[in-house]
Amino acid sequence: MFIKDKVAQEIMSNNIPTPKIIFFDIDDTLSRNGIIAEHNKATLEQLASSDIKLIISTGRSKAILPSDILALLDANVLDAIICMNGQYSFNKDGIISHYPLSEAQTNKIVNLCHKGDLIHKFDSATHIAWSKENERLREYNAITPNSILDPDYYKSNTVYQCSVFFNNQQDKMQEVDFAQDELKLVHWHTVGADILPVDASKARGILDVCRHYNIDAQDCMAFGDGMNDLEMFDLVGFAVAMGDAKSELKERADLVTGTIEEYGIQAVLDQLSVGQQA
Repeated sequence: MFIKDKVAQEIMSNNIPTPKIIFFDIDDTLSRNGIIAEHNKATLEQLASSDIKLIISTGRSKAILPSDILALLDANVLDAIICMNGQYSFNKDGIISHYPLSEAQTNKIVNLCHKGDLIHKFDSATHIAWSKENERLREYNAITPNSILDPDYYKSNTVYQCSVFFNNQQDKMQEVDFAQDELKLVHWHTVGADILPVDASKARGILDVCRHYNIDAQDCMAFGDGMNDLEMFDLVGFAVAMGDAKSELKERADLVTGTIEEYGIQAVLDQLSVGQQA
């Protein structure tokens, strides 16, 4: 009750308008451990009866989007999905926008990972392809049909991002000047990060989707929890950080709500009466 009351007071004091699009991160925003919370699923289904567009904005590869999220797209609950940190956006009609890595970029990324002897993977629209494996990855690949071992996959397939896995929390490629190659490193875990073009971000995907639906980004709301949500928060009209979001993201948010378990999304949307119109 404390979270809901606190959020209600904040929304009332800021006179927040109803958004035309709401962007949702997946992991630790809508879902926990890859499974969407039932109350969040119910909220999305209720919102689908309104005029508000509902869009996923995730760093996940298209190849490993959760089945429950894809089912919501198929059921017309979701309008579109931005994945791979804005590198690939699509709806039921097809691709809205996509930004493949160039040959020069993939070659540079591979060289950097090889220098550090780091396990990495490239993401395409259909697969995630690992450079090498260990026991943990063998277990993961066994339950993930679209996950394969192919260190040369990037040479003959269109790929959109690379994820690198550090050997420890101290070894995070700090010595690498990614900017000189127009690349950047975005951390999503203490020992994991994405390597992307410098202009890649969820914000770019959001701009593409907003143009597609002819809606201004300032008329949008976003929910997120991680470092790859920073640009998204800077772009949209109203940004909401989950209760267990990274501290850097909370500082950039217009509002901090509760966690999934504290019904954080509902604490915000209930106050806006979102989804009540037929």
